[in-house]
Amino acid sequence: MNKHIVVFITTGSKEEADMLSRGLVEERLAFCVNTIPAIQSTYYWEGKLCVDEEILLIVKTQSQKFEALEAWVCKNHSYDVPEVIALPIVQGSPPYLKCIDDWVGQQTTGN
Repeated sequence: MNKHIVVFITTGSKEEADMLSRGLVEERLAFCVNTIPAIQSTYYWEGKLCVDEEILLIVKTQSQKFEALEAWVCKNHSYDVPEVIALPIVQGSPPYLKCIDDWVGQQTTGN
């Protein structure tokens, strides 16, 4: 299993994207979240084809954090079934990967 992952999450608003991004980093579930505005998502939902404008979050973290990250997103996201999918980081700049480890590997003061 790869130690580092990239997680994709879509949202329907800038406000929600900002809240999720900040929360993931503040909770040490992610080192960095990139926000890509104005993507078009085409998908099948509740018996019909949908085409919506969304915002894409690209989250960098450790694979061991995925379950906690997914649970946090599902609790805080407005969608009934939010997109939370992970892809392995096969290679990366060692100093950047160390930044991920240094941030998400630390315990928060509340835990």
